[in-house]
Amino acid sequence: MIWNLIVLLVIGLVAGLIARAVIPGKQDLSIVATIVLGVIGSLVGNLLGGLLSGRGFELGTAGWIGSIVGAIIVLGAYVAVTGRRRNLVR
Repeated sequence: MIWNLIVLLVIGLVAGLIARAVIPGKQDLSIVATIVLGVIGSLVGNLLGGLLSGRGFELGTAGWIGSIVGAIIVLGAYVAVTGRRRNLVR
C-alpha cells in the first residue's frame, strides 16, 4: 500500500515537471502543486486512454506516457484559465 503511494507521488512529480517544461510561460507552482498536477494528469490520462481504447472509464492511474499527456492537458487548461483571469484584472 505505501509502495503504491510512493510510486504514485514519484510518477506525479516526474509527469508534472515534464508538463511544466513543455508548456511555455512561467507557472507559479510549488513542488506539492507540481505533484498534484501530475497525479491529476495521471487520472486524466487514464480516462482518455480508456475512452480511446474502448475500455470505458476505469478508476486508476495511467502509465508514464498517459500521465505525462494528461498532465500537459491539465496544465494547459490551468494556464489558459489563470492567464485569462490575470489579464482581466489588469
